[in-house]
Amino acid sequence: MVVGNIYVIAATAVVGGGLFGFDIASVSAQLTEMSYLCYFNQGPNGPPFDDSPTCNGPTALHQGGITAAMPAGSWLGALISGPVSDRIGRKKSIMIGCVIWVIGSTLICAAQNIAMLCVGRVINGLAVGFESAQVPVYISEISPPSQRGRFVGLQQWAITWGILIMYYISYGCSFIGGTTSSDYSTAAWRVPWGLQMLPAIFLFFGMLLLPESPRWLARKDRWEECHSVLTLVHGKGDPNHPFVHVELQDIKEMCEFERRNADVTYLDLFKPNMINRTMIGLWTQIWSQLTGMNVMMYYIGYIFTMAGYSGNSTLLASSIQYIINVVMTLPALYFLDRVGRRPLMIAGGALMTIFMFVNAGIMGGTGEVVPGGIDHVVEESMRVTGAAANGLIACTYLFVASYAPTWGPASWVYPPELFPLRFRGKGVAFATSGNWAFNMALGLFTPTAFSNIRYKTYIIFGCFNLALTLHTFFGFPETAGKTLEETEAMFEDPNGIPYIGTAPWKTSVSFKRMAAIEHGTVDVKSTLGAVHLEDGAAEGEKAVEASTAAV
Repeated sequence: MVVGNIYVIAATAVVGGGLFGFDIASVSAQLTEMSYLCYFNQGPNGPPFDDSPTCNGPTALHQGGITAAMPAGSWLGALISGPVSDRIGRKKSIMIGCVIWVIGSTLICAAQNIAMLCVGRVINGLAVGFESAQVPVYISEISPPSQRGRFVGLQQWAITWGILIMYYISYGCSFIGGTTSSDYSTAAWRVPWGLQMLPAIFLFFGMLLLPESPRWLARKDRWEECHSVLTLVHGKGDPNHPFVHVELQDIKEMCEFERRNADVTYLDLFKPNMINRTMIGLWTQIWSQLTGMNVMMYYIGYIFTMAGYSGNSTLLASSIQYIINVVMTLPALYFLDRVGRRPLMIAGGALMTIFMFVNAGIMGGTGEVVPGGIDHVVEESMRVTGAAANGLIACTYLFVASYAPTWGPASWVYPPELFPLRFRGKGVAFATSGNWAFNMALGLFTPTAFSNIRYKTYIIFGCFNLALTLHTFFGFPETAGKTLEETEAMFEDPNGIPYIGTAPWKTSVSFKRMAAIEHGTVDVKSTLGAVHLEDGAAEGEKAVEASTAAV
């Protein structure tokens, strides 16, 4: 049995995003936990050094290395996933990621030292690299255009749910054993790190029931299967549905064009006609890291400790931001297609800029430097009290509420829409590798930054957010409400900017038009022809005539 309901397909596939969320929370929830700090202790206090009631945990550099191990593996996994996906299919690539995740989680759960923990996290990272690159590609290639943002955006919502679920699992397990260095239990972190295998097992068997990407099938000349999938998912079982014919004809024309060109390598992404799209996709993923959001996710425990929380109260207070993350991602699933990608990313960037600079002002203006760190944890280098502490926490929550409905889902939705079919697997893989390269760098840099430059860490991220806002306005075109083939025409606009196409600030959303086409309630020729001409596509009318003839 093959599932044809697009909601079920998307909800199953995005569990791959949930694996990334599980990883984020599995680290952030442990940073202040005694069992973790004592078992991996490298400081002067606690086992195996003395009977101090507290432990220092790993050094700042080693903690950064533990955190960075996962994105290091993800960077490699994302790059490997492109050729693998093009060769064996999107569906099987996602399933390979599940197997790798179970292997890595087994090693993490059984970790005997920091080295073994890092090896397990690198292997887990390989899995996350596969899932983060290929799940958006799979969903974007199988979704109807008017709802593509919603369904690919579910990837980010799954990440937020993964963070929240794992965080509360870790919170519950934090009560296993005692709270001092003499009676801690490693089960407090082994149990949650073992349970994170379950989503991957579910995803592996769930993918067996889902169809392959119709566009990948077409590229392999499996046209009957391609037509069957389009009929099942978009035609509600009717092989003669007008939109099924329109999509099939568009895919045929794109495949025919690509058949006349040699297969691509990563180097082809940097040719003159592709480099703009490659840079947009790459910087979308890089900027999503430079917002500072994942730093907030990984190291939120440090921030709350500096604001006066301790022990399990830190975990409980920190969890509020994860709830905000889940709830505030929901509006994006509605607005991404109707409002568009550009406006949301610009608004989100502006708001995050404000909250980062405000946090820097609060800590720099009212914070007290703590030599050696709170309880000798050097990353917790400042103490903020009273109203200033409340303001710091409030702005942290507001920052998360700004990221969640904007850059969070948009950064996954946007890159797969930029590339032609033959470039898509490798293009998205390369863009996603940029995400993980910077995730790795920030994971390694942030603990040391908190211990050395303290509040100025927020200034750095504030500047990044200001830069990404300006870059989005001048460099990112709108893709909402367009088929993947129409987006290709936008970048090839002969009346646009050379090697760029239609000027980004002149592009707009076409949600209502596409929704009407999908339901077969408007004249296909006039509507598709209008958008091709509006975007300046040289082949627009030709494609429209061919699509209409098929209908």
